[in-house]
Amino acid sequence: MASVQKELSSKPRAGGSPKRQAENLSQTRREHANEIAEDYVELIAELIATTGEARVTDLARRLGVTHVTVNRAIQRLRRVGLVNAQPYRSIFLTETGRKLSEESRHRHEIVVEFLKSLGVSDAIAHLDAEGMEHHVSRKTLAAFVKHLERCGRHQPPQ
Repeated sequence: MASVQKELSSKPRAGGSPKRQAENLSQTRREHANEIAEDYVELIAELIATTGEARVTDLARRLGVTHVTVNRAIQRLRRVGLVNAQPYRSIFLTETGRKLSEESRHRHEIVVEFLKSLGVSDAIAHLDAEGMEHHVSRKTLAAFVKHLERCGRHQPPQ
């Protein structure tokens, strides 16, 4: 989990040598994979909380992708220790997957509240936060929290 967050917190730099450009592209692909992993574990946690289980068909429908795409993603998540899954059975988060889901959900909520504190509508704040939550640095997130605390809008996690 720490490696997922570490990869998300470092950003590639523009320009440089061909080797550096290749490293930047590789870093971008890793960050995108981490973003997808966070989206999946968040959705799996939500499905389990609301329906009691997370199934490939539910994930595919909610994400607007094919069953094949979901199955491939689940296999990657299983390899990195975020989920437990067997063919034709429900998908469950590991402890690491559950923690990643909670952290991602918390970041999402902070970004939504920050945007709303600026006067952005609830619907737009949720839509915009969906992309921003994966890319906001820890320092920026901490600044969002300070702003929300000054506004009396931030509720610390229980």
